[in-house]
Amino acid sequence: MSSVLLLTMMLGFAFSVSIAVSIGGSAMLGLALFDADKLVLAPKEMFSALDKFPLAAIPFFILAGNLMETGGISRRLVDFAKSLVGGVQGGLPMTCVLTCMIFAAVSGSSVATTFAIGSVLIPALIHHGYPRNYAAALQATSAELGVIIPPSIPLILFGVAAEVSIGELFIAGFGPGLLIGGALMLFVHLYCRLKGWGKQDGEGRLSVTRATGNAAWALLMPVIILGGIYGGIFTPTEASVVAVFYALTVGLFIHRELAPKDLLQVLRKSVISSAVIMFIIANAGLFAFLITRAGIPEAIGAWLTEILKSPLWFLLGVNVALFVIGMFIETSAAIIVLAPILVPVARHFGVDPVHFGIIMVVNLALGMITPPFGVNLFAACTVARISLDQIIRYLVPFVLVIIGCLMLITYLPWISLALRDLVYAAPAVAPSIGPAIGPQ
Repeated sequence: MSSVLLLTMMLGFAFSVSIAVSIGGSAMLGLALFDADKLVLAPKEMFSALDKFPLAAIPFFILAGNLMETGGISRRLVDFAKSLVGGVQGGLPMTCVLTCMIFAAVSGSSVATTFAIGSVLIPALIHHGYPRNYAAALQATSAELGVIIPPSIPLILFGVAAEVSIGELFIAGFGPGLLIGGALMLFVHLYCRLKGWGKQDGEGRLSVTRATGNAAWALLMPVIILGGIYGGIFTPTEASVVAVFYALTVGLFIHRELAPKDLLQVLRKSVISSAVIMFIIANAGLFAFLITRAGIPEAIGAWLTEILKSPLWFLLGVNVALFVIGMFIETSAAIIVLAPILVPVARHFGVDPVHFGIIMVVNLALGMITPPFGVNLFAACTVARISLDQIIRYLVPFVLVIIGCLMLITYLPWISLALRDLVYAAPAVAPSIGPAIGPQ
């Protein structure tokens, strides 16, 4: 059965069948050919894959991101970031990276970040003389931070699939997110100096005081969300609902840029995005059930243990494999299918599952900006109104920067685990946050 599952899935990918249909179709075919009397298990396993409390956070974080975009919160975050770093050469690209870091602390979705921030900054970058394809590549890459800096939808999925504390994953995501964001900001600054771009990036820049005042409500949002999670006030799932309520209140009654007539379109866009992700999760859940039943995880684990004799080689091999997989398989599906397979092997090699989860998410997030199925690339190209092939030239250096950061994250565990260990080692803090951030 296992060979049929994998072959059918890969054929589906090769013929451009959607990810969810390729995964679910291969699972259904495998059941029909080898265990037809168990077809009744298909809807049960698909429902079981969705029947998890933390997954409720996904549609709410997507809705919160769309409300922030429509309600003017994202534009105010851009002005705030520009007031901080926009005064130097290359300040506008640095503003793009910094804004995505802040926006990621609420939306949890890289695609939502691409549209929300890209709709403001891509036209601004083009207006200031940056090439259109460079602006699109920069936005697609910066938005990747949306799945690394918590709250993060892929981290939620990994926590559910691998039975790892979502709160610990969130805490561990800060270090890698700041590392990648800082590396990207340094790179774009040096690159712009080399190219001679961005000498007038400070035009129209607000003072820090004024920009902070305008963005005060927007900046308070991640403080409330993340502070509530780690303060034990609400769980990560409940935080997503708080984010929606906050974005709705600020957009309707404080900024007054979100009109009641806009809500239907915002809800429609959020429902479509959520349904796509949930459909992938349901089909990937069925596929994961069948490959587990076929003994594939144990076989792969034994093979990896035999071939890769040390943790260093194991992590290198996994990184190479995940990079290739991420180019062809959607991040959510890859996490749900691969996490139950790889985490037990990582434990065998003594790798902390939280550290491994960060490695896996950062690596697969690269798939969002690598052809042929990079969803961030399609989103950025849509906003910039260019074709995918036009973005590749400027994309390669960004990918190399993130790969360099990934190697540091992989082989320097303290980047991910230092803050996690600090929080859980503090006796005055740990008891109060335990129930809120444990496995859910």
